[in-house]
Amino acid sequence: MAIALDNLRVGRVYQMTNQGEVRKLEIIDRLSGDNFKVKDLDTLEYYTIFELLQWGKGKDYDLDEIR
Repeated sequence: MAIALDNLRVGRVYQMTNQGEVRKLEIIDRLSGDNFKVKDLDTLEYYTIFELLQWGKGKDYDLDEIR
């Protein structure tokens, strides 16, 4: 079962599966409410959670802590 966005913690690493994509994300900062600045550990790019979920949550959506 996926972790709720309000349970994410700064400095922790999570694996997000959505719309067929799997990403390993480190939470860098909490911006506001449920929005976080994240670092993609595969590409080293920075995103916000809202940018990653802007097209919605697919049937395969999952978010779990990995470290």
